[in-house]
Amino acid sequence: MSPTRQDAWSQDEDLLLAEVVLRHIREGGTQLQAFEEVGKQLSRTSAACGFRWNSFVRKQYKTGIELAKKQRKELKKHTVQTEDVDVLKMASLDETEFASSEKQDGAISFQSVIQFLEQLYKKAESTNSMEEDREKTFEKIKELEKKTFYLAAENEKLSKNLKAIEEDYRSLIEIMERARKMVVLQDEERQQKVKFQMDKNGNLERVEK
Repeated sequence: MSPTRQDAWSQDEDLLLAEVVLRHIREGGTQLQAFEEVGKQLSRTSAACGFRWNSFVRKQYKTGIELAKKQRKELKKHTVQTEDVDVLKMASLDETEFASSEKQDGAISFQSVIQFLEQLYKKAESTNSMEEDREKTFEKIKELEKKTFYLAAENEKLSKNLKAIEEDYRSLIEIMERARKMVVLQDEERQQKVKFQMDKNGNLERVEK
């Protein structure tokens, strides 16, 4: 496993990051997935890729982002239309089954029509509910992505502050160690300068040189 890189970003790496992110936006993926994909290719963390995108690369591709969002909207519209066609096909199939079952009885009752319409309504409601759930999930994912990028940036900021504090602490320890050695040397010099002499009463007294 290659080590995680922390060196400066090159122009080619910024281009790769932009291409992958724009592709995920266009295809309805999440930016977090894009950062993980780029991180694996460049041996960087997804948080580092997210921080690089938000702090620098994104500003260079505003037009591309808008275009990718429009393409995603068109793709989603096409998907919804396809789902609607599927629902209509199911409705048509149900209608055929409904008609064939009623032909067997020889008459179409009012209750049968009501039941058939209720089934169609439930299927349409289920499709709308799925679309709403998908939109809500997408919004939650975007919010979580924003929080992830914010926390990554805060983590990097705190890491830099911690590194600065550790350097200051080491410098302080070195200063204290030099001060301690100076005090020890001064004490040794002072002791070497001390001598004793006898006073008039025959007592020894210390005399500084």
